[in-house]
Amino acid sequence: MFISQAFAQAPAPAAAPESFLGSLGSMLPLLLMFVVLYFVMIRPQMKRQKEHKAMIEALAKGDEVVTGGGMIGRVSKLGESYVHVEVANGVEIQLQRTAIVQVLPKGTFK
Repeated sequence: MFISQAFAQAPAPAAAPESFLGSLGSMLPLLLMFVVLYFVMIRPQMKRQKEHKAMIEALAKGDEVVTGGGMIGRVSKLGESYVHVEVANGVEIQLQRTAIVQVLPKGTFK
């Protein structure tokens, strides 16, 4: 009276197993995004890090450098992880080597 009749449903037809190309095709956009991300972001960043490390290791006394804060000076002493930079006559600051962002051509800092 209050309950309507229930009818049984027919089972769904058996799905064919996905082929290898079908599963690869669904993962292809994800793989393509990773490859593009690698060549656009990751690889150039690794190259910049390698160049910066080589520049830091090649520092020598008398090099004119720019610090991360924008100060220009001349390297007066080198340590294992610190460098002393003379920014004016008689004014010397101590920095970590990684704070050096650029080595300038000779004669830039007077």
